[in-house]
Amino acid sequence: MAGAFGFKGCQKIRGPQIRNLLEAKDFFLFDCDGVIWHGEKAISGAVNVVNSLKRHGKNVVFVTNNCTRPRESYVHKFSRLGFTDVRLEQIFSSSYCSALYLRDVVKVRGQVFVIGCDGLREELQGACIPCVEEADAPDATIYNCALAPDVKAVLVGHDDKLTFLKLAKASCYLRDPDCLFLATDNDPWHPLSSGRILPGSGSLTAALEVASGRKATVIGKPSHFMFECISSQFTGLDPAQCLMVGDRLETDMLFGSNCGLDTMLTLTGVSQMEEAEEYRNSEVSTNHSLVPDYVVDTIADFLPAFEELDEQSN
Repeated sequence: MAGAFGFKGCQKIRGPQIRNLLEAKDFFLFDCDGVIWHGEKAISGAVNVVNSLKRHGKNVVFVTNNCTRPRESYVHKFSRLGFTDVRLEQIFSSSYCSALYLRDVVKVRGQVFVIGCDGLREELQGACIPCVEEADAPDATIYNCALAPDVKAVLVGHDDKLTFLKLAKASCYLRDPDCLFLATDNDPWHPLSSGRILPGSGSLTAALEVASGRKATVIGKPSHFMFECISSQFTGLDPAQCLMVGDRLETDMLFGSNCGLDTMLTLTGVSQMEEAEEYRNSEVSTNHSLVPDYVVDTIADFLPAFEELDEQSN
């Protein structure tokens, strides 16, 4: 994308440029991990940024591929980290959007076999989506375990208790061409504070794609469906009035590009300026969709712009 003010991709902005952007946009979409917080610590200035956006009449939503917890848990986390008045309606997770997809789009009639954490199951149950109950004996194998007769979808999310048996069962269900194959997201890995990494939903989905010979439909970022979920709950939402702020080029920036949104990369998370510049300079045209319109060191860079706006209004 070219950006609202004609800057070239990867343009690092601050001061008056950020102020102009804040005045031009009405709707701000934030990723959470690496943008709003790191684990159990809010990124410096993030609370003030969110509060200032609301004070200036801006709409704020949080768009995350983390499918391990229900939205209610996110409300509690925001409160715990000092964010006041973040409501359930402002939070769009890949697990919540997966539940909406199964209930409202495909209108699944039957059970869903879930590879994922309890938080994903809670979102599905909240949408009245029946899930296959795991009741295998400890020594069960794919040769002797029971298979549910009415599985109409397999949904893959992050699962830190993934077993070979779960993978084998899912592969069996997907032999039925009428059984849907869905993934909450395709994030390949997540950084840990120790410098180690955690395999993401995308790595589990890839294993099942190879085993089943099928490709999963991805619900979360960078899929357009996640923006459709937001649009369905915010009437008259105009993509031209939106700014997507994230830390990962392959999900957040591509999501914005897919949905016609201006994008901003913050350097407090996974992706860094060098990677963005590599995509910008790439001869592969599809890589250009991963390039942010704007770059800031941190969303705290918004704060001086708010100070200028407040001075103007006084």
